[in-house]
Amino acid sequence: MEETAAPEVASSYLPKVEAAKVVSVTNAGPAMAVVVVQTQAVAVKETGPMETVARFGEVYAFRRRSLLSIATNRPLIRIWNLQPDNQHDFMLMDPQYNVLMKVALPPLKETAFVFTFHKEGLFDFVCAMHRPEMNGQILVLPARPQ
Repeated sequence: MEETAAPEVASSYLPKVEAAKVVSVTNAGPAMAVVVVQTQAVAVKETGPMETVARFGEVYAFRRRSLLSIATNRPLIRIWNLQPDNQHDFMLMDPQYNVLMKVALPPLKETAFVFTFHKEGLFDFVCAMHRPEMNGQILVLPARPQ
């Protein structure tokens, strides 16, 4: 069986015109809910466990929440890279696995984004550098009538 390579993705970008119909992303502005997604070293050569590192290599994860839920048109999210020596990124995909955005997460930095989803569905996010372990999902539900 032949393996297929992951599609090449530009180094860093926010949603372009077509993707913005699904989700709008800005670097500032008010959010109705704030969700913090943090990076975490699970098994690394400096702190082990050595058996895990020897067998699987270094392993990273998004910490705390791997499934977030939000209603359409309710902005949210902040991302923290808590690690001093590891670069990560955040790649968001729609339910058909089209890449909507990809941004770098520099070491020891909070990266604030305001995400506003305009369509319902289950959206995957990963660190492209450390997938498949570093992943999560955002479930976008219909907005409740006011």
